[in-house]
Amino acid sequence: MSRAFTKEIDDAPPPPVPERPVSAARNLVTPNGARQIEQMVAALMQQTAATSDSEVLAALKRDLRYWEARRSTMEIVEPSAAPVAAKFGTQVSIRRGGMVRDIRIVGEDEADPATGAIAWTSPLARALEDAAPGDTIEFEVAGREEDITVLSVTAFA
Repeated sequence: MSRAFTKEIDDAPPPPVPERPVSAARNLVTPNGARQIEQMVAALMQQTAATSDSEVLAALKRDLRYWEARRSTMEIVEPSAAPVAAKFGTQVSIRRGGMVRDIRIVGEDEADPATGAIAWTSPLARALEDAAPGDTIEFEVAGREEDITVLSVTAFA
């Protein structure tokens, strides 16, 4: 068969790895979040230096660009010693739907809802902003209003 009728898929370079989107919001981070970003940059630099696979290297370099951008724009927010209302860097104990839950309001890259860490840009964190213990706020979930009561606000390390 003539090569004129075959695809040269094997000769084509791999498609470029798409960039990770960087949030347009301010890059607020806790001191712990800043350490995590620094550790991520260091780990990716080591992995990049140790990798020769071009596809893996492209993904590592993409991730390194993301984390370097996050490092260059991070604004470290020191926690308040005695917060009186919910804000970035606080732990908030809430009652929602009859259940008590503790959440920490952190930076976007630190967020892990499964462990109670929510991004300050999340709808729940925005709804809780400036709420003090005893306050009840209305929060819209799936098209219905839900009452959330703030039980306590504390600093976290």
